[in-house]
Amino acid sequence: MNSRLAKFAIGQVVRHRIFPFRGVVFDVDPVFANTEEWWQSIPEDIRPTKDQPFYHLLAENDDNSYVAYVSEQNLLPDDSGEPVGHPQTSVIFESFDHGLYKLRPRISH
Repeated sequence: MNSRLAKFAIGQVVRHRIFPFRGVVFDVDPVFANTEEWWQSIPEDIRPTKDQPFYHLLAENDDNSYVAYVSEQNLLPDDSGEPVGHPQTSVIFESFDHGLYKLRPRISH
């Protein structure tokens, strides 16, 4: 599989192209890195290719918050300028400014 550079950045707010949810990117896989069972569970007519970046999102819809794993082809930039209401955003990110989240510094030794 060939991988390519990710179109979206960590901290960027995005929305799903098909389903009514949005989220903030907190990690990126250069190509599909989930289980075959997960990939096969996606309806074939909308199943994405594996050779593209996949994004881990702190996601939300009108009903709840959750973690989503989404292919690049199914994401669009969210231009609302609004923060994501997911309760874990404050754990991973320290601030939200001009439509972007800033990661908290990592503690290491």
